[in-house]
This record gives sequence, C-alpha cells and structure tokens, in this order.
Amino acid sequence: MSYDPKQPYNELPLLPPGIELETKAVLKRCVAANRALAELKGAGDLIPNQTILINAIPLQEAKLSSEIENIVTTQDALFQAALDESRVTDPATKEVLRYRAALRRGFEAVRDRPIRLSLLEELCGVLRDEKVKFRSDDGVYIGNPAAKTVTYTPPKGAAVMRAKLKNLEEFLLGDDDLDPLVRMAVAHYQFEAIHPFSDGNGRTGRILNILLLIHAGLLRIPVLYLSRHLIQHKAEYYRLLRGVTERGDWEAWLLFILAGVEETANWTTGRIQAIRDLFDQTLTKCRAKLPAKVYSKELVELVFTQPYCKIQFVVNAGIAERKTASEYLQELEKLGILKSEKRGREVLYKHPALLKALTA
Repeated sequence: MSYDPKQPYNELPLLPPGIELETKAVLKRCVAANRALAELKGAGDLIPNQTILINAIPLQEAKLSSEIENIVTTQDALFQAALDESRVTDPATKEVLRYRAALRRGFEAVRDRPIRLSLLEELCGVLRDEKVKFRSDDGVYIGNPAAKTVTYTPPKGAAVMRAKLKNLEEFLLGDDDLDPLVRMAVAHYQFEAIHPFSDGNGRTGRILNILLLIHAGLLRIPVLYLSRHLIQHKAEYYRLLRGVTERGDWEAWLLFILAGVEETANWTTGRIQAIRDLFDQTLTKCRAKLPAKVYSKELVELVFTQPYCKIQFVVNAGIAERKTASEYLQELEKLGILKSEKRGREVLYKHPALLKALTA
C-alpha cells in the first residue's frame, strides 16, 4: 500500500528500523559529534559557578525551540521575566518559561530513573500548563489549514497508539550497543511521527533529545542548544523527516541530526569559554578598582548567575544588607560592568557583556 499523507499512518514501522543504521558515513559523524559533546561536557567545569549554565543556556534553548513553533519573545523580556516568573503576563514569554520548567523537570527525573512514557506526558503537561494524556482518536494532522493542505497524518486509534508508544519506550530503554546519538535521532523521528499529543509534540520531542543525552552520560547538565541548529535549517529539518516517512531515508536524517549535535556542541562550548574569559577579566577589574569593602569574589560570581541582577539577589546571597547591597551594585555600574534600568518601582541591573557572551 502506497503512503498517503492524508490517511493516518497506522503502518508506521516499529523500532528499530529494519535496515543498517550505523553506516560508514553515520559512524564517521558519530565520532565527530561524540568528540564535540565530550568537549562541551568538560567545558562546563571551566565555570566556577554552574548556575549560569543551568539558568541561562536552557532559557536560550527554550526560546529557540519555541520559535520553531512560532512562539516568539525577546531576549530582554525573557531574562527579565525569569527574575520573577509569577509577574509575567506576556503569553509567549510564559510559554517559553514553561519550556524551561519542563526541561528542568525532565533533567531532575532522568538523573535517578529511566525515561518512560509517563515522564513525556508529565513534561507535555508542564509545557501546556494542564493535565495531558496521549491522544487516541482525535483528528490531528500536520499541514496548512488555511491552504487546506495536509503533509502528514499521524497514527490514529487507541490500540494503534498504545502499540507504537510501547515500542518507542522499549527502544528508549534498549541496552544494545547502538550509539546513543543514533538512538536519539531515531527516537526523535519516531516520536514526531507518532505525534502522541494534540499539541506540544515538537517541544516535548526536543526536550526528549537532551534528556536522552543526559541519561546516556554524554552531558551532565542540559546545556546543548540543539534548537539553534534546527531553526537555522527548519525547512531541511521537515524535509528530512518526510524523507524517512516517504522513502525510508534514514541515513540523510541521521547525518543531519549528528551534524547538528556537533555544530551546536562546538558553539555552546565557545559560549562557555567566552563566559569564563569574561568572568576572569571582570574579577581582575573588580579586584583592582572596587573599594576594598565592596569587592568579593562572591559578588562577582553573583552577577554572573544570570544577565539581570537586583538588590534582593545580593541580600539573599548573604553578601550585604539591602542598603549596602544597593551601593555594591551601583559601584559595579560605575565600573561599566552593570547598567541600571528602572522597572516600575524596582531597579534592575543588566549585565550587557554577559548577555552578549550568551547570545553572540
């Protein structure tokens, strides 16, 4: 039976695919991608306080992963919102912050338990801010409703969905010698092809990518910025997904994902090194030019935990009382390290050089 994008793809083959996945070209790419990931994993140790990595880099991943779904916010809005998520009113910014929350929830989960279907339901629920279950018979399709075009219709029916999802879980938990990066790429295709939720599949699937790498020990913390590669090559990403569905072209898909892992791992390593260099330069400058009563390594580390700081952060860190904390941040502004911005009754202190290091 020929493939028809307008019909539910209930014949979606189970995993693993019945072909040789680890071709010579794929294995060559695996070596390069694994090497880049190892360098990224080691680069995290360059940062004296890894809070900046856990706070800011997943926020960048959240922003770009959401942009793939046309959920757009600005860097400034996002970093300011992260200071107090309870006060956020912009819907797009709220969605991006929920992505980061879901990524954190997943990260905490995979450190002490395997990746199971129940975790994917939980993560999609965080993304959508509601109780979520796998769909069964709703009429989900991928296409353009305005143009009335359908490019793909995922499997449909409770029994079919259960079988496909159970098979995916077994593949995720597989103990064979398949390279973890190949497993991730195959699982990502299958998850998107099953399309198990009525909404949130793309973002849940991209979180799953990172969790698989952490579970495999290729990353310690969720800092791979893979959505950057996917949004830069969005048309190719969807074209290659269709290539697997329509022609079983696994090799092209695997090479694309492996190239993305290598490129984004190298890019993220560069960002971490830039943050480390900036930290060392800032530490030297503050030691030389701040008044002795103001300077402390703890204060410098604090303003490197995220691109915006406020007086309460200094107080909460036990560095100074409120009045003195305000004076400390003003001294950092005089040195050109921070820049104050009035937000209602509160003063925020932006760290422009750190923001540039994170996003360049």
